[in-house]
This record gives sequence, structure tokens and C-alpha cells, in this order.
Amino acid sequence: MAASQPRRSEDDGSGTRAPRNRYADLLRVLAICFVVLGHWLLTSISYRRGQLSGVSAMAGISWSGWGTLLFQVMPVFFLVGGYANALSWTEHRASGATWAQWVRHRAIRLLRPASLYVAVVVIAVAAARLAGANAVELSQAGWAIAIQLWFLPVYLLLVALTPALHAAHQRCGLVVPAVMVLGAAGVDAALLGARLSAVGYANYLLVWGTMHQWGFAWQDGTLTRQRWRPYALAAGGIVILAGLLTWSPFPVNMVGTTAVGVNNTIPPSVALLAFAAVQAGLLLAAEPAMARLLARARLWQLVTWLNNRVLTVYLWHMTPVVVAAVALYPTGILAQPAIGSAGWWALRPAWIAILAIILAPAAIWLARFEQPLLRRPASPSRSPAAVPFVLVAVGVAAAGVALARITIYGFAPAGQVPAGTVAGYACGVILTLLAGRLAGAGKAGRAGKAGPAGGAGGKQSARAGVTVVERPA
Repeated sequence: MAASQPRRSEDDGSGTRAPRNRYADLLRVLAICFVVLGHWLLTSISYRRGQLSGVSAMAGISWSGWGTLLFQVMPVFFLVGGYANALSWTEHRASGATWAQWVRHRAIRLLRPASLYVAVVVIAVAAARLAGANAVELSQAGWAIAIQLWFLPVYLLLVALTPALHAAHQRCGLVVPAVMVLGAAGVDAALLGARLSAVGYANYLLVWGTMHQWGFAWQDGTLTRQRWRPYALAAGGIVILAGLLTWSPFPVNMVGTTAVGVNNTIPPSVALLAFAAVQAGLLLAAEPAMARLLARARLWQLVTWLNNRVLTVYLWHMTPVVVAAVALYPTGILAQPAIGSAGWWALRPAWIAILAIILAPAAIWLARFEQPLLRRPASPSRSPAAVPFVLVAVGVAAAGVALARITIYGFAPAGQVPAGTVAGYACGVILTLLAGRLAGAGKAGRAGKAGPAGGAGGKQSARAGVTVVERPA
């Protein structure tokens, strides 16, 4: 199957021409579209007694849980992420890259646009507080524009573990995700039976990590080489999901917006994993047909343009909700019909259109920050100097923990900027960047010493120091 799909060669930042999977890029674009549409559709704003508030409309729409079977697309991000990380790590490892070089390289690609987002929101929260904004409203708005950040710490963890997990995949293949599924089931049993809530955090790795492992198996053909395997994955997921929804307390709601009872995403459950198996299996089974469609140049150009902006759109897509809420509801421009009523549904297209008009020009301009931060980062395969392991490990961990705290508590808990959390994030980013600077300084020093001794050696070091721009993978 893999041999039949249209690909293009594109510089991956290592100076080589690496093949891209057009279908993987399309899945990433479609997933972000569904995330944005789902969040916008189900965010309901109200303004009463001088106070703004926002809630998820799912609580007022009885059948909305079934709709999450269409709008829960985060498994696609981890599937595609596993594919991209497997391809990137394999190529860079063959070029001699170390764990620290590669992880720093991948982490910075996430931290570039995330750092801009964090900085802008923190400044906005501080300014709003100084201007006398209501602490309750500010706290709620700060939480609403932070919820999407949960993806980043989980994905950073999987990036850091990719070299080890990929080695396990090469040795054991599909046994690895099978063991992770059993582990996730054990965690759910501990949560539902013994009420050991602390163990639930393990499922952020086990559940999302299983989907990431499927991406490894997609990349090397383990999961797609035989046409029946994607169908088998989907069929197995359907059977397990049907059983869980029928005979277990797991709800059909796959996005975790319910405030009480068992939740499928906080932490992620085996029911979500079974749903992801159905989704991944069907999407991989559709790859040959979709790959033929993507052979059309105009469609592929559109997908490429959109793909280069997906992280920016993901990070910023809830900001227009706050802007529109402040501008349109206190002024009475938008009505406030009851959630789920005919009037409420009639206003949804206008609400979504307003948000899209706000986001589109901002995303096009902000997408430049998906390009390298400060200076172009050297590809790991082009950096012979050793990147300090400890700096990368501590830096990525600090940034990830800080992002997790922002996700949980928001950008304005109790109406105040979480200064300690923001400082921790800044330190993590600085350490991650500094690791490359130190490696570059050491490399330059060695090049200076080697240059006069032999012309060939000096030229080789100069070529190794060339920096390049990596397009999103």
C-alpha cells in the first residue's frame, strides 16, 4: 500500500529530500478543522446581570454525546504524530543524531508557536487585571483559552519517549501497543474499582501512546502492508467499544465535557481507545483511494498551505470566542436563546462565521511563528557537537509541566497571572534553546582549532554549521 501513495520530496531540515505522506498531511488538516468546528459549535455564551459566562452546550443537548463520535478527532493527531516522529527519528538517527539533538529539534517546533501564544495571553491577562476586569470573568476566559494546551505536554512526553518506543516497536511490533492497551485497561479497573485516582495519569501515556505506536506501524507498513489489517483494527475496536458502552459505566460521550460520572478523556479511557481503533482502522483503510485523489496538484497545494498553519490555528482558535463574546453579547448584538432551541441552532452558522472572520487573518499572520524561533535551528543531523542531555531533559520537562498546569488551572486562576507557572515555562524554553547554543559554541570552538591545521577539516566544519528551515512534518 505504501508504495502506491503519491508523495513529494521535501527538505525535512536535515538537508536531505525526505518523502512526505500526502494523506498524513490531509488527515492533520481535517482533524484541526473538526476540532475548531466542534469547539465553536458547542461553546455557548451568555450575558446576565452584567456578567459574561460560557458553558459547553452539550449539557443542554441530550443526544450530543453521539455527536462526539464524529467530532472527537484527537486520536488522528496522535496517529499522524507517530507516523511523523517515526519517519523523522529514523532518518536523523541514521545521520548520527543523538536523543538530545533530535528531541530538542522536535520540541522547539512545538514550543515556538506555543511560546508566542503563552506570552500574548499572559500580557493580555495582566493588562485586563490592571484595567479592573472582573476576576471571575477573567478566570473563566483564561481557562477557556487554555484548554486546548493539554495536547502539548502529552505530545512532548511522547516525543521524548519516541526513540525508546520506536526501538521497542522495531523489536516487538504490534505487541507494544497491545501491552499498552492491557495497561490502560488495568488503570481503568483501578480507577473504577479501587478508586485509585492517582493512577489515572498513567493513561495519558498508555492511551494516547497506543495511538502514537499505531503511527509507527503505519509508517513502516506493519499496520498497512496487508490490506486486511486496518479493517481488523476497526472491527476489533467496534466489538470492544460496543461491549464497553453496553456493559460498563463508560459513556458514549468521547470528548469529556460531562461534569459528573465516568469521563472518557480525563483521564483517557479504554473506551476512547476502542473508539480510536475504529477511527484509525477506517482512515488507514481509506488511504489508497485518498492518495489517488491527492495526486491532483491543486488539492495538494491547498493541503500543503493549510498544513503549514495547523498548529497556529489549533492554539489560537478559542481566542476569537473571547473577543466575540466581549464585543457582541454585552452590547446585545447577538441574542441568547435557550441552548438547543431552534433559535439557538439558527444562530450557530452566524456565530461560527464571525469567529472564522476573526481567526482567519490572524492565523495567516501568526503562522510565520511556526517558523524557527530567534534564529533558524540547526537540524540534529547537521550538528556534530553534543547537545547537553540534562539541559534538554530538564527544559522539555519544565515546559511540559508548566503547560499542563496552565491547562488545568487556566491563564488567570482567581483572576491573577500564575507567575510561578509562567516562570517555570519560560525557564524550560530557555534551557531547551540554550542546549543548542552551548552545542553550537562548542562546535564553533572545535572548528576554529581544526581549521588552521587542515583546510579540508575546516571546510567540513563550516558545512556542518549551515542552518536550515524545516517545514512542518
